[in-house]
Amino acid sequence: MSFSLQRKLLLPLLLVTLIALSSGVLLRGFIIRDFKAFAEGRSIDRLYQVLAVLEGRFAEGNGWQKERLATDLIWANQMGFELKLYDRDNRLIITTDQALNGLPPLMRKRISASTEGRPDAAPDDYHPYPLFLQGREIGHLEVRIPRPIKEELFISSSNQFLLYSTVGMGLVAVLLSALLARRLSRPLQHLITAAEGIANGDLRQRVPITTTDEIGRLATAFNTMADSLEGHERLRRQLVSNAAHELRTPLMVIRGELEGMLDGVLPSSPEALQSLHQEAGRLTAILDGVDELSRAEASFLSLQREEVQLKLLCEGIATRFGRLAEDKRARIVVACPEGLTVWADPDRLSQILINLLTNAIKALPEEGRIELRATETEQTTVIELSDNGHGIPPGLLPHIFERFYKGAQGGLGLGLAIVRELVTAHNGTIEVVSEPQRGTTFTLRLPRRTKE
Repeated sequence: MSFSLQRKLLLPLLLVTLIALSSGVLLRGFIIRDFKAFAEGRSIDRLYQVLAVLEGRFAEGNGWQKERLATDLIWANQMGFELKLYDRDNRLIITTDQALNGLPPLMRKRISASTEGRPDAAPDDYHPYPLFLQGREIGHLEVRIPRPIKEELFISSSNQFLLYSTVGMGLVAVLLSALLARRLSRPLQHLITAAEGIANGDLRQRVPITTTDEIGRLATAFNTMADSLEGHERLRRQLVSNAAHELRTPLMVIRGELEGMLDGVLPSSPEALQSLHQEAGRLTAILDGVDELSRAEASFLSLQREEVQLKLLCEGIATRFGRLAEDKRARIVVACPEGLTVWADPDRLSQILINLLTNAIKALPEEGRIELRATETEQTTVIELSDNGHGIPPGLLPHIFERFYKGAQGGLGLGLAIVRELVTAHNGTIEVVSEPQRGTTFTLRLPRRTKE
């Protein structure tokens, strides 16, 4: 039998409530028990005082004097005792009722009101206590202790209060437990619903964030994950759509020329075959670019990081592109301090710099200049690549890292998209600043290696 999360949360809360209420009942039992023991002990102490006073009366009068004993029995009655005094020959001397009957009616009424009690047993439920003087028995006292109505009222009222408070607090605790269980389980139910929606393909599912505790942070993390999944799905569809669009043109050209050759409209000349070969090469370049972009997006899974000597890396790349720069009578200048290192995958970092340098050379005018600089801060290594080419129009800057976005130089529109993916895989950032006809600067920031 399975229970929902709300019931699983409610059951422990109800159990805690039951334990708390049971503790109250148990505590009440201990209090009443101790109260009765205290009252009984106090009564015994007072009884011994009464016995001592009566024994003293016998010594003072050299015997029992009924007139003087009446005052003592009235006093004993005010202390909660009903007495019958007998001499040593077991003859009744005086009782509490006889002592009270000797008082004026008004006084007797007041004393009875102040000592009103309710006996629990029959009228003859008396307990004998012997009286001694100097070691010899002088009589005995029969004592009955009625339970005072005030004690009964105290116990009765405490029982009623305990009953009402237990029922009332129990209902309040059950209600609060139900509300708390519902409040705790509702965000998780939203998470379950949203997760099921995403599992069924609805990436627009989000969870409302109502708290800042662990559940709130879980909801935030879930929404972030959903945003990332939706973004990746959108980029995937865009990549497929753009790739299909880019592949359609060369395929249509190839198909048209082949149909023309089959129909005899176009000759099967070397020039026509060369055109087909060029279109096939274009197809291959598009597919290679898409494959390279896919590997760049997944590069965070396969980065082989190490400490890379930046000056050696930059000078090696500058030497490889020296011939292309010389064709434009341009220069590539490397400004990097000795011993500067960066924590990166050397192959991926080389690919980043090569893509940036390729675009920079295309943008250079005759006798242009490219400068590759590297510095470091407390937390990052900064690599800047600047050129004095024709620059990028302001309207194009927000889009240059998008897939298949082509600038004035043409190309596939994948180079800078690949650069951004590789930089992101290194947990770095890349920025671009450009002014038309004055040049462009790409700034790459990679985090320095930490102990972690």
